[in-house]
Amino acid sequence: MSDHTVKILQSYYITHDVKCFIVEKPENYDFIPGQATNVCINLPEWKDKPRPFTFTNLREQRYLEFMIKIYRDHNGVTNMLGKTNAGSELIIQEPFGGIQFKKPGIFIAAGTGITPFLSIFRDLYKQNKLYGNKLIYTNKTSDDVIMDAELKKLLKNDYLKVYTREHVIGFTGKRIDRNFLIENIADFGQHFYVCGPKDFVKSITGHLIELGVTSDALVIEE
Repeated sequence: MSDHTVKILQSYYITHDVKCFIVEKPENYDFIPGQATNVCINLPEWKDKPRPFTFTNLREQRYLEFMIKIYRDHNGVTNMLGKTNAGSELIIQEPFGGIQFKKPGIFIAAGTGITPFLSIFRDLYKQNKLYGNKLIYTNKTSDDVIMDAELKKLLKNDYLKVYTREHVIGFTGKRIDRNFLIENIADFGQHFYVCGPKDFVKSITGHLIELGVTSDALVIEE
């Protein structure tokens, strides 16, 4: 895999623990909305510690964008990224990943699992092809929601938020389980896109298959 050294142009927090990085885009570098790449911090002690992060920008933009959850409770890569700002360098590799848009359907995301969907939604919206897709997005609390205002603008009434640790008037305060899927989805014959922590993806895809969704209609990161 080719390595590309890129400079951070901007970095800022978009939630209390999610940081957005705008970085240089290498010449002739391209990706499919939904894809990710391995990212390292270009410092001697960090340059051999790649971590996968998803592109959130439109592919035709002249920069790359990542939205990364910062874990401050241990001295890992994201903790260091939390201290890394404009002017510093990252090393990125070639794009990869199995999440990409196929047909309109239901997108189910947990936490930063929204990031591949953001790139897809932005791309479809630009093409005027977003109608007919629905997002179910679960987080612990309302403070954890990434790009909430933009998601409202893009999806309008096709945007359902679920909070697992907070009861907010007008929003569901429970986990996405089999009963939730039955209550909120009328048609299991459409495409389903699922992204989030491994246990979340395993649980949701298991329920969906039980409810009649075919493996061909399931789009997840393998």
